[in-house]
Amino acid sequence: MIWVQRKITIPAQRRGFHLITSLIEHEIEELGQIDIGLLHVFIQHTSASLTINENADPDVQVDLESSISAIAPENFPYIHTMEGPDDMPAHVKASLLGASVSVPIYNGRLLLGTWQGIYLAEHRDRASSRNLILTLQGTTN
Repeated sequence: MIWVQRKITIPAQRRGFHLITSLIEHEIEELGQIDIGLLHVFIQHTSASLTINENADPDVQVDLESSISAIAPENFPYIHTMEGPDDMPAHVKASLLGASVSVPIYNGRLLLGTWQGIYLAEHRDRASSRNLILTLQGTTN
């Protein structure tokens, strides 16, 4: 049995959905040693989130951003506004999508579906870098 945990920092991104699957795979080289296991990815922020969705057509990223912004618009009469008009909607979006994803592993590979990828969803206009905690567990070959 192996347990590995890493903290990685993703440089500041523009608002939107950013595919980070290959970055995660690159940062956790022990992945190839796992026969059966699980990778848990957690974001340490309240105005960005993680999600798994289609990774083949870049229009999906645009539509996801448009849709989530329609659900939590900046022009809603929020009370928490001290950090700018995009802050509270970012918190709502992060709560809707979530702070973590877990992906099963088999024979050293993430068992994402054919069209699935892991996304960092950045909800702020002027974001900072984002910290992710990667926790890998499983049986080794």
